Amino acid sequence: MAISDFNGETFVAFLDISGFKEMMKGDGSQAINALDKLNQAGFEVLQENQEIGGIFISDCGVLFVQDNNISKHEKLQKILTVIKEINKKLLNHDIMTTTSISYGHFSYHNRIEFNGISKNPIYGNAYVTAFLDNENGNPKLEPGQCRIVLQNNEDIESFNIPLLKKTTKHYYYYWMVENNRDIEDFEKNYKNSYKLKYMGMLSALKG
Repeated sequence: MAISDFNGETFVAFLDISGFKEMMKGDGSQAINALDKLNQAGFEVLQENQEIGGIFISDCGVLFVQDNNISKHEKLQKILTVIKEINKKLLNHDIMTTTSISYGHFSYHNRIEFNGISKNPIYGNAYVTAFLDNENGNPKLEPGQCRIVLQNNEDIESFNIPLLKKTTKHYYYYWMVENNRDIEDFEKNYKNSYKLKYMGMLSALKG
């Protein structure tokens, strides 16, 4: 389904496959498979959530709420739902992503210059903020993590959306757990996985 032109205030998410450069090594079949699964997951989820527009380019996806007739609260809920569903589908294929979300101005225009070449301009501070946070955010996003960038003392706590945890600069969205009580256990398990990776490196170095 074609994406309609959009110009307004909305939530924008920038989603990126984790470890894609490593996947491209060798014959590149792992990378090709990951791209196929990303596009498939995106298509299936967006078909069921048509308030969300999505542009997928290589190992990245740009998602935005294109329905201007709903509240900011509803916009956030809808884009989080889509992010959760896409990530869960990809996880079934052992593919992880990082996702950054920002709210602000966003503009998308579907233009065709001439046969064989198309141009789809994307503008707006919401897209730029989400992209930069995903690429160079502090702290660095780890595989599987999703977070909302806070701007201008923005506070979405009053929305009372489950699975969100606030830090100084972000709200982290724990799409991989069922309720807020599971967040602490998930964080412990996630940190332990890094310790195991470190111990594996030590073991290899020691022979």
